[in-house]
Amino acid sequence: MKSLLEALKNGKVLVSDGAWGTLLHKRGLQIGECPELWNITHRSDVSAIAKSYIDAGADVILTNSFGGSPEKLRHYGLQDRCTELNEAAADISRSAAGHDYFVLGSMGPTGVILMMEEVSEEALYSEFCIQAEALKRGGVDAICIETMSAIDEACLAIRAARESTGLEVVCTFTFEKTVSGEYRTMMGVSPAEMVQAVKEAGASVIGSNCGNGLEQMIDVVREIRKIDRTTPVLIHANAGKPVLRDGKTCFLETPELMASKVKDLIKSGANIIGGCCGTTPEHIRALAKVVKR
Repeated sequence: MKSLLEALKNGKVLVSDGAWGTLLHKRGLQIGECPELWNITHRSDVSAIAKSYIDAGADVILTNSFGGSPEKLRHYGLQDRCTELNEAAADISRSAAGHDYFVLGSMGPTGVILMMEEVSEEALYSEFCIQAEALKRGGVDAICIETMSAIDEACLAIRAARESTGLEVVCTFTFEKTVSGEYRTMMGVSPAEMVQAVKEAGASVIGSNCGNGLEQMIDVVREIRKIDRTTPVLIHANAGKPVLRDGKTCFLETPELMASKVKDLIKSGANIIGGCCGTTPEHIRALAKVVKR
């Protein structure tokens, strides 16, 4: 297992992967179908996605385990297969990455609200531990807790991942620009509040994913850097804001347009740059050309 912090120590900028859900749906994943089950039933398709991002120039790829917590898998009646599905997700990405590239185990929000006491902290902590431990056994280098909006759930996930695996932990929140021009999560958390909380919980890398294109992410990184100039920042931006066309959600930013904003994103203080919804290997290839030049 390799250290992200060590790789970033001398100012190197790493390229991460792009969307997984976008490519899974292109390969036939249906609405209402469990993406993580594809690690077993459609392993070759999931493997092809992982390999496509390595081939595009990514230094870092994630795993097909975003909804792999027991809490999320319970919606499909698959909660008892959490360990199996997460180990498979990690093994697929590890096989694609080999030993030369980083693999981050993706862990997304569970959808429950702790303050509403929908589940106890002890139970949710235990479930995060189960998922993180399975990802480690599958071969990830670090855990990536992503698309978070609530501080209590994010910090619980960070502590569970750190304490159960000993791995470095990345944590990213999803922000939206308010009518007053500020960035907040759906739970009202600002970038500054996020930074303080997740660092205290033990996150080694912080940042943002989803919700915004690269242009808005530049503003988010600047907000982070106002209060933290040293902690590495990971950004996974959408291919622009989504629009609805013929009943389908579309992301319109081209690889060239996203790549044109990379220099400014690096200047703002980003250390790992990749994509989220709507991005493809072509987007990552364009980003990688700029970063590596």
